[in-house]
Amino acid sequence: MTLSRNECIDLVERIMQDRGNEQEIDQWLVTLEQNVPHPEISNLIFWNDKDYSAAEIVDKALAYQPILLPPSPSS
Repeated sequence: MTLSRNECIDLVERIMQDRGNEQEIDQWLVTLEQNVPHPEISNLIFWNDKDYSAAEIVDKALAYQPILLPPSPSS
């Protein structure tokens, strides 16, 4: 199931407001990880030092682009 931006924001808000038990929060994190390209969405939620809103966290997670390394030359 692919979540919309608003659904992702809702999950991040639930996590930030500690609205679930540990098992529910873990499942919400797994769901987010499966729906955004950022490999460490949990760090954006729990360890950000900027006090981002849920929408800002989701926007950063959706905007993430991995660094693509050029192919190595043949030996």
